[in-house]
Amino acid sequence: MWDVLPSHFNHSNAGFSVINSLLERKIEKRPDNVRLQGRILFLTEDPELIKRQLTGEDLPWDTRNPANNPKLRDDISTDEITPAHYCFYFDETLGEIPYLGLRCGNVTPIGRGDVKRGGFVCAVSGKRRGKGSSREQSPYAEMCAGIRVVIAENIERIYKQNCQNLGLLTSTNFSLMDRIRGGEEIALREFTAGEDEITRQVIEYGGLFPFNVARMQGKVFLPPMKTEKRPMTLAEKIFARHMIRTTDRVRADASVRPAERSSAAPEVGVPAVKPGDTGFARADLRFSHEYVTPMAAIFFEHYVGKDAKVNDPSSIIFFRDHLTFLDEVISEEKKKLGLLDLATQLKLKQQDFARKQGIKLHGELTDRKGSEGICHSIVLESYALPGQLNIGSDSHTPHVGAIGCVAFGIGTTDVFNSWITKDVRVRVPESVKVIIRGKKHPNVTAKDFILKILSLDYVRSGQALAKVMEYAGDAIEELSVDERATMTNMAAEIGGFTGIVAPDKKTVDFLVERRGMDRKRAETMIEGLYSDPGAQYAHVIELDAAEITPMVATPGDPGNGKYIRDLNTPVPVEIAYGGTCTAGKNEDMDMYALVLADALKQGRHVADSVKFYIQFGSQETRDYCVRHGYLDVFRKAGAQVIEPSCGACINAGPGVSTRPDQIVISAQNRNFPGRSGPGQMYLASPLTVAASAVAGYIVEYEPREKKELVGA
Repeated sequence: MWDVLPSHFNHSNAGFSVINSLLERKIEKRPDNVRLQGRILFLTEDPELIKRQLTGEDLPWDTRNPANNPKLRDDISTDEITPAHYCFYFDETLGEIPYLGLRCGNVTPIGRGDVKRGGFVCAVSGKRRGKGSSREQSPYAEMCAGIRVVIAENIERIYKQNCQNLGLLTSTNFSLMDRIRGGEEIALREFTAGEDEITRQVIEYGGLFPFNVARMQGKVFLPPMKTEKRPMTLAEKIFARHMIRTTDRVRADASVRPAERSSAAPEVGVPAVKPGDTGFARADLRFSHEYVTPMAAIFFEHYVGKDAKVNDPSSIIFFRDHLTFLDEVISEEKKKLGLLDLATQLKLKQQDFARKQGIKLHGELTDRKGSEGICHSIVLESYALPGQLNIGSDSHTPHVGAIGCVAFGIGTTDVFNSWITKDVRVRVPESVKVIIRGKKHPNVTAKDFILKILSLDYVRSGQALAKVMEYAGDAIEELSVDERATMTNMAAEIGGFTGIVAPDKKTVDFLVERRGMDRKRAETMIEGLYSDPGAQYAHVIELDAAEITPMVATPGDPGNGKYIRDLNTPVPVEIAYGGTCTAGKNEDMDMYALVLADALKQGRHVADSVKFYIQFGSQETRDYCVRHGYLDVFRKAGAQVIEPSCGACINAGPGVSTRPDQIVISAQNRNFPGRSGPGQMYLASPLTVAASAVAGYIVEYEPREKKELVGA
């Protein structure tokens, strides 16, 4: 990675002096032509074809007549490229891991070290490669295994950007495979074609860090923002406020000494932007969790300096939220591999870096097991503000778009670079407007809305990739901020850039009631935060809330949406799980309590055949439940309550499956193969999860009385 950089640096200096040392570092572009010498690994649906390749057979592939070829696997998630437990590694050991979780039917054909031993230089797959978590360990693992280029029909935004940041080449041009096999030189421009000016330069310099060093040295420049005033979407308005303007003084490298160049403060804000505009955007808030912070910290210490200081630690937040309950579910086999010890090292590294840098860490509880809260939950409750631009080390960072800010997930290298520059590379995305009109049924929630959207051909075909999902319509306006957060959170499952809802009176009420903010200040804050009449959208989706009934996503993908009433036979469940950032909010707890209280009134409780786990998203939500008497309802009904953590959603806490035939119904956000254990996971709303826990099989919740859901 970044092999243009020397392997050892002078760590004796700190602050701007270290930045100045970057200005003197030798940085060069890649050669204009690359030769990719090695084999091609075709990730097919047929596990036998993969096994044959691993034993040395090179598959024939007809690039001129694709219909003659075996079917490639679509929708390969980062959970399959690097299963969660193996992401505790943050060094070249990851080279033994790629595709360890890849499922072809019910088979996982790739074993530890197989790819690295196979001498593969290129990996090929179908649609939507790299969907899911924003973990940069996935492309890093591929690189460490010898992969230098990935080819797919289309590639998810965060995964693709992570590849570019690390120097891994990507392409959707399948004809390149013939040239790779022929050992031909390939022009680097083949991999930069169609990319914006900044991305092209990142690829040319071999990654984001060397590009940023070249940027500090004046060797590369940001293209000027020349878009004239135009009607803009809400997201475009926020981008325009945060885009960095490069002044002539900073760009004229011939007349500015390095020290002056490093200290020249960039100006922020442009009159307007349009989709395709590229540049760097100033971040109001940067956050990361223990899965990502340690790797980013090691990058920072190695490439910048052990004594270097991050830029503005007051706007950086760390979280210990993912692995708090890992010891309760990790297998003995994984313990013997040392993975639990590695997970502990992640925690300790984050604590140490936070202390050295003076960064706020929301960590573990001191009086009982659990964490202060999940990053997205706490950022929404305590930090994010309307109109901000926030970045986080998790694909569900769009959660806080519920109050009208642009928030999006970034990879490890973006995180580490943002600590230096306080900005993030952006190509202004197109927007899709999702309008849901009418009045929803009492047993329908935001989760049902988003599962319906995920099931649409437009989304499943990948046409929504890297686009802003702007939710609007009277059915959306009726949702609380907590419920809106479910919609924006799961823009990640759509593959969207982010999700956003225009702030309104409910946003103001949220800031006043949950933050104690002065109402006048909150009202002023949301002024102008709406899409202009005449704003342009790549696509408009219109739905009638009255036509949507409770849904599930069947196992394997959040896009496998079905109405519960269309399930052919009853589906018995063994585990029901309510929690995570998506479904561990105050109003989600209202829903679990509503269903269980109804059951208790009828003399019923959680079915004997079901284990029902309810996990808070934050301590604030736990306190809310205490105030409302929900803990007693949950206990009497037979549900097991768990302190805050991501837990089962990432295979790291109670609620995970342990057998392939085990059926789980969960209110979490994704059900990719292996995501939460080997079982068969159905996604559903908090109402459906709780009702199914009581019934023992998947059912719609039917209120005993016609009434609206309890409000937060």
